[in-house]
Amino acid sequence: MDRVSEDEELPEYAERVLSVAERIPPGRVMTYGDVAEWLGEGGPRQVGRVMALYGGSVPWWRVVRADGVLLPGHELRALARYREEGTPLREAARSAEGHVPRIAMALARWDGRGPGDVTPHT
Repeated sequence: MDRVSEDEELPEYAERVLSVAERIPPGRVMTYGDVAEWLGEGGPRQVGRVMALYGGSVPWWRVVRADGVLLPGHELRALARYREEGTPLREAARSAEGHVPRIAMALARWDGRGPGDVTPHT
């Protein structure tokens, strides 16, 4: 994940995506598509692009693929965060390459609602 320098101005859409990522509670996740739906604009690819370019300054590991597979190239860093935060995981089968667990999406997925959160786009 790249970091944005303090004096670099973000595009408005990127600011909104990163704001949602910052609201996701520890131990919970949203998919790229969830973030786009919550914002009411863009789609999973646009959210993924924002996270790839600017996500280093927010809890990037909380914005994930819909299938729960950990971000390629960042699996071990993300896995350490998930374990630290208590994010529900599904252990990988022994036959799985690298034996890296997946996120248990049914348990970990956050809908954007909670104390102190703003209402999603409707």
